[in-house]
Amino acid sequence: MQAFAKATLIALSLTAAGLASAQGVRVEKNMSLDLATQIAAATVASCSAAGYNVAATVVDRAGTVRAVMRADNAGPHTLEASRLKAYTSASAKNTTLAIMEGSQKNPAAANLGDIPGYLLLGGGVPVKVGNEVIGAVGVGGAPGGHLDEQCAIAALDKVKDQLK
Repeated sequence: MQAFAKATLIALSLTAAGLASAQGVRVEKNMSLDLATQIAAATVASCSAAGYNVAATVVDRAGTVRAVMRADNAGPHTLEASRLKAYTSASAKNTTLAIMEGSQKNPAAANLGDIPGYLLLGGGVPVKVGNEVIGAVGVGGAPGGHLDEQCAIAALDKVKDQLK
């Protein structure tokens, strides 16, 4: 009986140790430079086709810039706007248009725009593999955040086969 109890205790200890170590190391999907570059280029191309001169910034899941493209004739402000929108979207795991609208409708969320690095204007869209956010694309320069967002969504549609 004592040997059985000892064997059970050892088995439980090994199981607990295995679970603890499994929880200590995470495996996460992330975005390659090639994919980020494709998304940025497709975003600028989509907006250019609509007559908008924009900048597009793609960030990884941590909000770190992976790729940037700026169309000819895009204003200098579009670079920082696109970066901030991408960062905001990746950080909040939502579109910046939805975050902006939520902050306007909900007094408890009104201060979201005060978070350093956040820009609550439409044009930031998360990049997802299934339900997992692996980054975001931010667009600045179209005459309205909803138009920036449309360009980003069109670009993500072009690379959707790679987001599996």
